[in-house]
Amino acid sequence: MSEKYTVARITKDNEHFEILVKPEKALQYRSGRLASITEVLVAETIYSDANKGTRASEESIRKCFGTIDSLKVAETILKTGIVQLTTEQRRKMVEDKRRQIIDFIARQSVDPRTNLPHPPLRIENAMEQIHYPIDPFKPIEEQARDIIKLLRPILPLKMEQLSIGVTVPAQYSTKAYGTIKGFGTIKREEWRADGSWYGVLEMPAGLYAPLLEKLGEITKGNGEARIIA
Repeated sequence: MSEKYTVARITKDNEHFEILVKPEKALQYRSGRLASITEVLVAETIYSDANKGTRASEESIRKCFGTIDSLKVAETILKTGIVQLTTEQRRKMVEDKRRQIIDFIARQSVDPRTNLPHPPLRIENAMEQIHYPIDPFKPIEEQARDIIKLLRPILPLKMEQLSIGVTVPAQYSTKAYGTIKGFGTIKREEWRADGSWYGVLEMPAGLYAPLLEKLGEITKGNGEARIIA
């Protein structure tokens, strides 16, 4: 398949349907970064075999999709079918997804022996031992949870949420607020009479150490964060 276009396909009721799409734009559309289906399509034609140039019949299209509107059919194929990737696209997508999974595991889990997060490099090295096949289209969290189960015999991991009480002095409260929100979910908060801020933050255990570091940086060591549950 040409680097300029590739095939997206779907099988419904034992009928095969294919469309020709621009590779990069197809991936952007699948990930929600592109809204216009017309920017993705090479042609508004529904094929039964794109390589042979064989068009799908209107009868089979209507039976399987409930319409013969080629744009609506193309949307269904792109959103729920399979996009044929170029070798370079797949390599890049798998590598990107692998990095995101490593980051997710590092952020969401801790070593139960120390209650501290594992460094990303340690997680990456352990993943090389289990040979898990990264799926570029499968959600990060779903794959990460499968990988954690496989990693546990060689790398102790525990998924844990913490409740953290955070206090920020008045002169740093506005600046720190947005940063703190990025670490988890604020379950309770109050702005005190002296202008200081107190909140209870629910967050992954693996982010506790980075929170302490960032809070100390913003408040010049005057902020406070402690585990309350």
